[in-house]
Amino acid sequence: MAGGNWTPTESKVRPGLYINFVSAAVAQIQGGARGVVAIALKNYGANVSAKEFHLIESEKQAVDLFGADNIKSIKLALQGGAKEVLVYTLPVIDGTTVTEDTAYTEAFDELDTRPFNVFVFDGEVADAAQDKALTWAIRNKSEGKHFMVVFGGNATADLDPAVGNARSIRLAEEYAVNLINGVILNGEPLSSAQFSPYIAGLIAGTPINKSITYAQIRVDDVTKRMTNAQIKEALTKGSLVLVHDGEKVKIERGICTDKKKIRTIRARQAISTDITKTAADSYIGKIDNNVDGQKALISAIKAYLERLAVANVVTNEIVVDLDPNFESIGDKVYLFIKVTEVDSMEEIYLTIQV
Repeated sequence: MAGGNWTPTESKVRPGLYINFVSAAVAQIQGGARGVVAIALKNYGANVSAKEFHLIESEKQAVDLFGADNIKSIKLALQGGAKEVLVYTLPVIDGTTVTEDTAYTEAFDELDTRPFNVFVFDGEVADAAQDKALTWAIRNKSEGKHFMVVFGGNATADLDPAVGNARSIRLAEEYAVNLINGVILNGEPLSSAQFSPYIAGLIAGTPINKSITYAQIRVDDVTKRMTNAQIKEALTKGSLVLVHDGEKVKIERGICTDKKKIRTIRARQAISTDITKTAADSYIGKIDNNVDGQKALISAIKAYLERLAVANVVTNEIVVDLDPNFESIGDKVYLFIKVTEVDSMEEIYLTIQV
């Protein structure tokens, strides 16, 4: 199945449904199979081999396959809320025969063939690997496959919010989420990179009509409690911040590194992925490109979006019609779709008269 972005002067080679979301701002598309976190696992014991895929649904299954000492990232992703964890076993990185760059290049190529919602590293990696992952996600976006990538840093970086913010700026993109402070979990300090699989699981497992803003994170504390000024500065840089409010640890605001809302991006990803899949399953190559066939396609997409409106994913102001700027003839159909995502109430202002 093909998909992705298109331009008016471009003719696609593969048959498929090509969606162009146009809004007052720059159109952005994000997607993925909801509920699935992908992890490239560094260590995995003797029961499995390198360069294998395993779909994990429980901690017990992970222990049996990889060993209890190797599943910290998988366990955190499941605890965060992931329905499943798609594990790819990396070859042993020794810096000579297999470098980190080579290992992740191969892993990303293999992951191109599998559906998932969020990718996260198995612990700490070099900046170059993070840059490569972001480039990979952006390339996939242009080709019609959509997923988020969650990043983090090491324990030293976590102690200085400015370092984490610099990482957010370097990785600025609506597909990226960057956690900048670590946590203490059951008395054990975890860096933001080590804890990022939990955030990946939380994003993947949260319904698309809900926000992760103020979501409670069940840990003892954060490794760096930030001041009000530091929190505000971090948010302006697109950083995901964990805050201890005196009673519990929570996510201050669910944002991507480009400062768009995670909830908004996930709504767009659902629309893109689901409409494309439905078209591939039921319409492409199966109905005539005439008035009746076009009406059937438009009605199906409208019905899908109306269901999302009922679920408060988008508003009920929905437009689906033939695009008047292009002629839908031959084997090509051009649709104009306009929707507005529903955001969460995150700022409340009170004027109280006494």
